[in-house]
Amino acid sequence: MTSSDHQADEADAPVGDAASGSPAPEGPSHASEVADDAAAHRRPQPRLPVPPPEDTVVVPADEDPVAAVGSELFGGPPGRRALLGVGWWSAARMLAVLTIVIFALGMIQKVPCYDSGWFFGATAQYDHACYSDIPHLFSLRGFNLPGNIPYVDKIPGSTDPSMQYLEYPVLTGVFMWAAAALTPGTGAEMYREQMFWLVNAGMLMICAVVAVVAVSRTHRRRPWDALLFALAPVLALDSTINWDLLAVALTAVGMALWSRRYPVWAGVLLGLATAAKLYPVFLLGPLLLLCLRAGRMQEFWRAFAGAAVAWLVVDIPFMVANFSGWATFYTFSESRGVDFGSFWLILSQNGWLNVSTGTVNALTAVLLGLCCLGIAWLALGAQRRPRFAQLAFLVIAAFVLTNKVYSPQYVLWLVPLAVLARPRWRDFLIWQSCEVLYFLGIWYYLAYTSSTVQKGLPMDWYHAAVAVHIMGTLFMCVMIVRDILLPSWDPVRADGSDDPSGGVLDGAGDVFTLSGVKVQPAAVERRSTSPAGPTSFAAGTAADPGA
Repeated sequence: MTSSDHQADEADAPVGDAASGSPAPEGPSHASEVADDAAAHRRPQPRLPVPPPEDTVVVPADEDPVAAVGSELFGGPPGRRALLGVGWWSAARMLAVLTIVIFALGMIQKVPCYDSGWFFGATAQYDHACYSDIPHLFSLRGFNLPGNIPYVDKIPGSTDPSMQYLEYPVLTGVFMWAAAALTPGTGAEMYREQMFWLVNAGMLMICAVVAVVAVSRTHRRRPWDALLFALAPVLALDSTINWDLLAVALTAVGMALWSRRYPVWAGVLLGLATAAKLYPVFLLGPLLLLCLRAGRMQEFWRAFAGAAVAWLVVDIPFMVANFSGWATFYTFSESRGVDFGSFWLILSQNGWLNVSTGTVNALTAVLLGLCCLGIAWLALGAQRRPRFAQLAFLVIAAFVLTNKVYSPQYVLWLVPLAVLARPRWRDFLIWQSCEVLYFLGIWYYLAYTSSTVQKGLPMDWYHAAVAVHIMGTLFMCVMIVRDILLPSWDPVRADGSDDPSGGVLDGAGDVFTLSGVKVQPAAVERRSTSPAGPTSFAAGTAADPGA
């Protein structure tokens, strides 16, 4: 601490009640308290490290042993094209191409179902692990009928009183409706269902590309971390099961906009994402806590307002047109019983928990609330403020793990958050392996229960697959919590960065903490690099740009 800092601290330190003009009370006890308070006030608060230069790029192969080994399969360590702004093949373009390739491989994996599995045989779509909701719901939700408007018109032939209208959030329903409008209106029903899946696959591929580009631009200095998203096995396996990639893309863009300090537009995208799927609304919780700690509540309220307005603009027209139809998503979610993929199912099928759906809803809310309290403690009590992406992953993981249903495509919600929260290939691949095992487990379990010969995975083995999924997600949570409590383990902060996805939070000092320790901004300005242009920078070491 410099002498000027010391003088400033002394000047700010209260001495008795001198500021009010009255003498301090006498007595040894009071004197010691005043001395302790003055000493605490003079004690220097910790500071953030000096951030790295903005025009440097972290190349995963320079700091991640698994990425370094993997890079040898593709010609060795990265060269100048791995640096920002060098050559036409920018990071965003290369990531977009890789995402399209992986997505296309996933479409190829669905070929057995596209040809026949969705239409013939009781278990074919499970035997080949190529099930998709999309072709089935084309007819089951009335998209095959011209002029049928979701949420306004009832589902034709529905006998379930809780399923009279489309049970998806509004923006997802509009997405489905748009895909139906692009589907040929004539031809055999099987042909139209195939075309509906193809149209949706094309639109979801665009969503995947938007998501990977957004992730690559969220951490400005770490665009290549998005390779984890582009090459994720679950991107190939799960992307065309349902319409989740729409919300994933909108959420990723919202987080990128927040990182670029556009709080209103970030809120608008999160509001649109919430209109497509419920989970993005939970990201506002971490933002609230982090902005409270950093004294950036104005930016939070701007983001919140943007989210609220965007959600209302999408939802109000359908609420006005037919409130019952609009509310079906919420009423269906409330009345839905314990279902696949959750630990609740294990408890229920083994006879360890026999309670009503209402009781499960209440227990789920309590568990999620407890998890959120723990996350709030991390946000406000950790010695150093957690990064936004870290808390974002933890809160969505808590929602996924405590929910009464876990569909295999829900993992897509977590993939961009995992990339931003802990960009380490080893941990990511361990988690992805668990999710791939669960992907296979649910289809083979359904093959077992749908076949008279019971060919597939019996219940106990399916429960083991659910447990593997839960342990894999908890593993990522544990690693992220460790990074929060011990920032020296955080790969993003290894080079002196603070919170690249935090926008206005990045480099900000603390205003409110539970511990009373308030980390202050870095003492000096950001380091600058040579005028030669962007360079590689990994954990404080420079890589040879000509390699």
